[in-house]
Formats: sequence, C-alpha cells, structure tokens
Amino acid sequence: MRTAFLLLPFCLVSALSSSPTEDRESTLRLPEEVRRGNASWVEEVPHADYRHASAEAHQRFRDMKFGVRIHWGLYSLRGDTRESWTFLELPDEERQKWLESYRQWDPQGFDADAWMQFFKRAEFRCFAITTKHHEGFSLWDTKTRVKMRPNFSIPGRPFIEECDVAYSVMETPFKRDIIRELTDAGRRHGLGINLYFSHSDWYDVTFRPHGRHPIQNASSTVAHQLEERQKRPVVRFPDHTPDELTHMITRHREQLRELLNNYGPIDMLCLDISLGEQNWPAVRDTIKLVRQWQPDVMIRNRGIGNYGDYYTPERVVPEDKAGTALPWMVIYPLGRHFSYEAEASEHKGAKWVIDNLVDSVAKGGNFMVGIGPDGNGRFHPEAMRQLEEVGAWLRRNGEGIWDTKERPGTGWKQGEHIRFTQSTDDRFVYAHFLRKPEGAVRLELPAPQAGATITLLGTGDTLPWRAEGDGLRFEFPFDVPSSPVYVVRIPRSP
Repeated sequence: MRTAFLLLPFCLVSALSSSPTEDRESTLRLPEEVRRGNASWVEEVPHADYRHASAEAHQRFRDMKFGVRIHWGLYSLRGDTRESWTFLELPDEERQKWLESYRQWDPQGFDADAWMQFFKRAEFRCFAITTKHHEGFSLWDTKTRVKMRPNFSIPGRPFIEECDVAYSVMETPFKRDIIRELTDAGRRHGLGINLYFSHSDWYDVTFRPHGRHPIQNASSTVAHQLEERQKRPVVRFPDHTPDELTHMITRHREQLRELLNNYGPIDMLCLDISLGEQNWPAVRDTIKLVRQWQPDVMIRNRGIGNYGDYYTPERVVPEDKAGTALPWMVIYPLGRHFSYEAEASEHKGAKWVIDNLVDSVAKGGNFMVGIGPDGNGRFHPEAMRQLEEVGAWLRRNGEGIWDTKERPGTGWKQGEHIRFTQSTDDRFVYAHFLRKPEGAVRLELPAPQAGATITLLGTGDTLPWRAEGDGLRFEFPFDVPSSPVYVVRIPRSP
C-alpha cells in the first residue's frame, strides 16, 4: 500500500493531502498594507491549529450590508471629545476629573428597546457598541479588578496608586449592565451584535505603554507618540514587573471571556489597538480561546493580523474592489467624530450615507455609520432624522442593496456617478444613479431578453428601453419624485 501511494501522480497526492477547509484558510489574508499597518509583528500565516469563522459566518457578515457604530463612554459626559483621544491632550487637572467622572455616570435617558426601534427605522442590520474604549471604563458587569491606576491630581507630577475597583457601570449611580440590556434587546429585534473591545486600557497602568497609554515605561519606544499628542514631555515610570505583565494578560483575557460567554451568541468582536510585539504570543493564545468560546464570531483584525476575519477601512471607502477573500466594512462617523456630535450642522446628511453605502456594497463591502449618544443616553435629533431618512430610502430601494453581491471585474461602476449591484440569484442587475439622470441613459450592460421589463425602484415605473450596440438605452422619467439615489432594476440577459 505504501509503494502504491508513492507512485500516485503528484497532482493526486496534493489533492489527497489538502482539504477544502485548508484551501479556504490559505485565502483569508489581509491586504498587505492593512496587515503591516496594524500588527506588523504578527506572523503572516496563522498557526495550523487556528481556524477562522466558518464560510457561513463570513457570508452572514457580507449580507448585513448596513450597520451603526455606537461610541459611548465617560467621554460622552463632556460632549466635546474625540472619544477617549481627547484625554491625552488635557491638562492633568482635567485628566483627573475625567478618571473620577464615573461617579457621575447616570444616563437615565438610556432605553435599549428605544435604541433598537430607532435602528430598525433606519434599516440597520447590525450595531456595534463600545464595551470598553481606551479610557478603560467598562459598560458591562465585569468581575475583573484594576489594582493600579494613574493619578493626575498633582499637576505635572502624575503618580501610580494602588486601588481595587472594577471601573465599570456597576460602580456608578446607574448600576445597570448596559451590554446585557443592549444584547438582549438586539436579539429581540433581530439585529446583528458587534461588541467593540479595546486591547488597551488607560485606567489600568499594567497596560502601559500600549495604545499611547498616558503612563509610559522607562524603556518605552512609543513615548514620543504621546508627547506629540499631549504637547509636553512624558513622565516615565519603571518598566513592568513580571506580576504586572501577568495581571495585564489575565485581565485582558478574562474580560474577553466574560463578553464571549455571558451575553449569548455574538456576531462580531471588534478589537482595537494592540498590546505590542512582546505580548503577541499571549494575545494569540487568547484569540485561540475566543475561537473556542464562539467558533463563528467574526473578529476584527486590529492587533491580531491575519487571525482576524474582517477589516474596517476607516473614514474612507476604498477606491476599488478589495483584492482579498476577507470581508470588510467601512466605518465612518456621521458627525466629526464617532462619539456624540452636539452640532446639528456637522452631521453629513442622508445622501452622504446612502452614497457611501451604495459605493461600498457595489465594491463588495459593508458600510457602518458612526454616531454616539450623549451622557444621558440619547442620540442627537438631527442624527436620528438623517438616519431615519436613510431607512425610508432603503424601504423603497433596498432591493438593490439587500441580497446582492458585487459584479465581476470592473462591472461595479460606470463613470463617476453610476454604481451596479447584482442579485445573489443572478436574475437582476441594479443600476444606482448617484445623480439624477437627464433624459436618455445608455448603460454598458448586455441588453436583457426582448420584452423584459426595466423598472425604477421606489416608484415602480416601467422604463421603455432598446438595445444599442453592446449596451442598452432607456429614457429616464422627467417628473420622477426626488430621491437621494435612483435605482433601476434590469433583468440579466439569459
């Protein structure tokens, strides 16, 4: 038997020694510039004992198309912040007030079901929530404890003090597990759930110096990044002790264990920042545990490279289709930043959202718009108005978004203002006009079968058409009601 095996043709041996799962695993790679930019030290090829989420989970992710990204934390009490990042630019007195502001966290306006009802009116298919941003404040009932924290009460002379706190919502006047309420409400309303989690933690000083932590080590190689942000010299502290490193890894792992084991099935885990090259082996082991806890959770690539299941172009829609088998989702704030936007005029508008959604989906991606509630748990009325307008457009035209896929090759666009999608059953092509056409329109698409009906979604108008060369021509109605984007359904030629 052994001799017979050795005489098999090489191609057959190769086929016998591989599997569809292995073949699929070999294609799940980030674009090189994304991998290098987020975790350059992570090995390009994941360990052989690691498996990504299933093909079915990846497809469910692609099918979501449109979501909302919620940034909410202690920074929301201020109303003037760029999420946690503003903390690094504040004088020490303001930093200390920020750290202690959890004692005032009491968002009586928060209503998880009301949030979900709004999300449904906006036609979101999933939502992301910051379980913990870089500032370290946890929105769930974590049982982990912070043992050492920074203190900025003496200007220019920060120090480290011992403590024993969870630094979570359960130690605030509110005393309600926000993540529990949101995940339960999300399932009741049929929305996909994405839990954002920052690897870094600025309240726990055992996490220094990662993610521009305000407390830096004596040997830190990233302190200059903090100095650029805060515009003053960094005060350096002794390097980690072995016990401190153990506490950091243990608490990081335990918090992820809580989120992945205590809140039911989670669709996506949105990781952010990293814990650096020296801690990668321990983080890698944690990610392998995450995969055991929830095999089909879709994990964002931040800090874990090709161990991730998806990536998130930020504040930009890629110019072209992605050259990777990994799914992607654009994340882009509706206001100036991802957290609460107080100025009504700074919200970008429903058409901006729709244009970017159409552009992303045409290229094979998803689009997630970012907003945040205020310190009382309420969204800005203008943000709600604009996103509900998007929802109204999707109820009229969503056929061209839901249950669609990208077209092959360069078939996703024509010129600057036309995008195409294709139904997953290959019956229809949808032409999305980002600007209203004037009169006759010629599309570079094979003409459908004679007698086929071309339809303007939203109105149901039938558009007379004719074949023209290797394309088709139709007259766009002059008196069609105004729409942010016009969508035409075209039967595919047999």
